[in-house]
Amino acid sequence: MSSDLIIDVTPSEIVIALQEKKKLAELSRERSGAKFAVGDIYLGKVKKIMPSLNAAFIDVGYSKDAFLHYLDMGPQFATLNKFLRIASSRKNKISSISRIHSEPDINKEGKVNELLKVGQKILVQVAKEPINTKGPRLTSEISIAGRNLVLMPFSDKISVSQKIRSTEEKNRLKKLIQSIKPRKYGVIIRTVAEGKKVAELDKELRRLVEKWETTFQKLNRAQAPSLIIGEIDRTTALLRDIYHPDFNSIIVNDQSVASEIADYIGSIQADKRKIVKYYKGRQPIFEHYGIDKQIKASFGKTVSFKDGAYLIVEHTEAFHVIDVNSGNRARAGNDQEKNALEVNLAACDEIARQLRLRDMGGIIVIDFIDMHVAANRQKVNDHMKEVMADDRTKHNILPLSKFCLMQITRQRVRPEEKVETAESCPTCKGSGKVVPTVLFADDIDGKVNYALKELNKKKLNLKVHPYTAAYLTKGWKSRQNKWFFKYLKWVSVEAVNSYSYLEYHFFDENEEEIIL
Repeated sequence: MSSDLIIDVTPSEIVIALQEKKKLAELSRERSGAKFAVGDIYLGKVKKIMPSLNAAFIDVGYSKDAFLHYLDMGPQFATLNKFLRIASSRKNKISSISRIHSEPDINKEGKVNELLKVGQKILVQVAKEPINTKGPRLTSEISIAGRNLVLMPFSDKISVSQKIRSTEEKNRLKKLIQSIKPRKYGVIIRTVAEGKKVAELDKELRRLVEKWETTFQKLNRAQAPSLIIGEIDRTTALLRDIYHPDFNSIIVNDQSVASEIADYIGSIQADKRKIVKYYKGRQPIFEHYGIDKQIKASFGKTVSFKDGAYLIVEHTEAFHVIDVNSGNRARAGNDQEKNALEVNLAACDEIARQLRLRDMGGIIVIDFIDMHVAANRQKVNDHMKEVMADDRTKHNILPLSKFCLMQITRQRVRPEEKVETAESCPTCKGSGKVVPTVLFADDIDGKVNYALKELNKKKLNLKVHPYTAAYLTKGWKSRQNKWFFKYLKWVSVEAVNSYSYLEYHFFDENEEEIIL
């Protein structure tokens, strides 16, 4: 499947759009300096023991305490605790966990207060990012992910992805990893490792072991709570998980980020560095490649998908509800059963896309159009499983009920991606009253004067609707030229198709909006 990655880098965040067959499939954003991402490893401190929940609340530096259940502590928790004591000791001279004697596995049916006490330091990893009012969800079963392998300190097990079908290939990879892995490390072999040679896997395994063993130096001087190992940024993490040789292009509007991605792609597949391209256009990158338009069409309560059919998407605290409607198709043709089947099958494609795009997690209930034939319900069920096969997030699909309701559970590790598509009128600010159009240019004049003289901005970028841009820039006596001769500073005017007729925004030299 042909794929393209469009990356919009701004001072405040990085927004990543994945297109499959020129259609938006995933959208994620990472705020600059964001913490508590899935995979981050922290030195935390036990704040509260909850025997009734068999869990503990851990201080990792977030505004709300993070949650650690006993079952998420991992069988090697005692060994991990011993490692923490040794690594934190100033007399520590051990540089590898292979020299640490393993403790017995903890009791699966044990109690949290048997292992933890308030004030105790503990090494934990973020398993689920903060969502709504909840703090991060933690695990003490530490893992460090690479592209082909996942390293599991203190475990000796080797597991192979179930998506690798060939028994012969599974056995080859298992024997290969067994021959090169250090003692006291377990390894999960990922699907992309299929067919890889020993040199490539050995290089990655050494890098992951080295990354883990830096904790000896960090723990020696760390104070709880503090970050010990940070997960790579989401751009590279996404590439690590989704990159495949069929990628057509990766387009970035920032030179340094483009170079970093090119280096990463080159380390995976040297001849593919050229697919990374730096976007130099004046138009915003998402507008140039049609991403903004797709976002507006794909988010919101109502989503159209085929011949007048549409979805209604509702969100609650506990679960998500998707209602499938045939719309205008209900009047097309006389065979209601056939019509319902066609709409439901098409809805499966759009629902699978929406789940990935919005990163909807938890319980999803889908109300399909009623079908009375059991074979048709089975077709819809099979098709939903087929189109969700490419979804990397763990999920489970239950068969349709006789009322044509389907339940899907999908793992939730990050907050759902939300984009508000219903906009307040930028002209009247929701009041319903508009400033007279004849005063519009004077209003802009006043704000240009304030930004350049009062705020002493060296550079000003004014983004407006294309019609307004033409009015401000065309001709020798244009407003833009008048500003230059008056202030001896150039005000660039940029046309943005997604703006409404009288909408405008000012930006400084760092592309940060100036609120006037």
